[in-house]
Amino acid sequence: MNWKDKYNKMKMTADEAVKLIKDGDTVVLGHAMGEPQELVEALSKNYQNYKDVEIVQMVPFTGELSKEKYEGHFIYNSLFAGGSTRKAVQNGFAEFTPVFFHEVPKLFREKLIDVNVAMIMVTPPDEHGYCSFGVSIDYTRPAAQEADIVIAQVNKFMPRTLGNSMIHINEIDAIVESHHKLPELQPPAIGDIEKKIGEYCASLIKDEAVLQLGIGAIPDAVLTFLGDKKNLALHTEMFSDGVIDLIENGVINNSKKSYMPNLSVSTFLMGTQRLYDFVDNNPSIYMASVDFVNNPAVISKNRRITSLNSAIQVDLTGQVVAGTMGHKIFSGVGGQVDFVRGAAMANEGVSIIAFPSTASKGKISKIVPDITAGSMVTTTNHDVDYIVTEFGIAKMRGKTLKKRAEALINIAHPDFRDELIAAYEERYNCTFPR
Repeated sequence: MNWKDKYNKMKMTADEAVKLIKDGDTVVLGHAMGEPQELVEALSKNYQNYKDVEIVQMVPFTGELSKEKYEGHFIYNSLFAGGSTRKAVQNGFAEFTPVFFHEVPKLFREKLIDVNVAMIMVTPPDEHGYCSFGVSIDYTRPAAQEADIVIAQVNKFMPRTLGNSMIHINEIDAIVESHHKLPELQPPAIGDIEKKIGEYCASLIKDEAVLQLGIGAIPDAVLTFLGDKKNLALHTEMFSDGVIDLIENGVINNSKKSYMPNLSVSTFLMGTQRLYDFVDNNPSIYMASVDFVNNPAVISKNRRITSLNSAIQVDLTGQVVAGTMGHKIFSGVGGQVDFVRGAAMANEGVSIIAFPSTASKGKISKIVPDITAGSMVTTTNHDVDYIVTEFGIAKMRGKTLKKRAEALINIAHPDFRDELIAAYEERYNCTFPR
């Protein structure tokens, strides 16, 4: 049977496809903008037919299956709490599994998470029968490789990204054709604080640097200060619309990359239709699974890899908390530590943790004497390199604990420096240098 005949034979409705799921199965859902919405809707509509089905996902789009109404039917296992699943995790309606992003596929391979069913979204097949995972390769492709059953929503609006990003029709068990434009993530507003942080971060980025940029106002602000840089490159967990202008203007050209030159490497994408159109069939964009892209050993092959990540809280020793607020799960580790450690291993690598100095409209300092009890450290003080706020840059690596504390106090918000100084003087039994 040729692939076209098999494709037609596998076509069914979403309601029919989800009948392949059995009680007690573990179902891995496609990631972020690659979440197969038609299949999620079918599962939620038919939820009373299921008992104790585990739903595994990292960044969610809808978060529908984490809701309290599905208790006893679905057990939502979050690998990274997003806005739509955070309350469910905090309130105990969903589980949370700590994991470095690059190690998620290993959980599947080692059957620590035994994937019975992968529900994915892909492009229509090409003339050879290959579908692209489009904007979400990350853990989604490895899940499909390990699953007993693969249910694919085929969506003509999914951009066809290139690289190690394909699945053949022969590897799929059920096809549901459902075509809708991908959800869009609009660029964030960049305020004065983000601009100042962006300017400081940009000063740490050298010509020929290879960038890892996350999503949000600070990474976008950094990009606005890179117009005069030369021969920048991308090896990043994800990117959004902000890099397109720099690529089109030749600032990001990947020409001097020491590893995989001439290619922008990423594992997933989130942005607007402009981004999805830009990456569609673009041979300069190389997409691959997260156990490759985020592997610190792979990252370290990039000379001048420069990573940019954020934090919720940093203590005076340089410990970084990025995923929790006390005992409450806020997000997760994601790829922060993957890139911090990859940069530490690289020739001329740099890692930056950047954030506004305060939260809650200036009422809370993000730089604190000690992290909040119950918080989980994301990046240890042994790994941390640069800390940046709107008040400056603090270099951590190679500094004593006292010197680290001094540097951090100097970039804390002035309203909180007195209490930080008091903690410093009590801890180190000396006067704070002014």
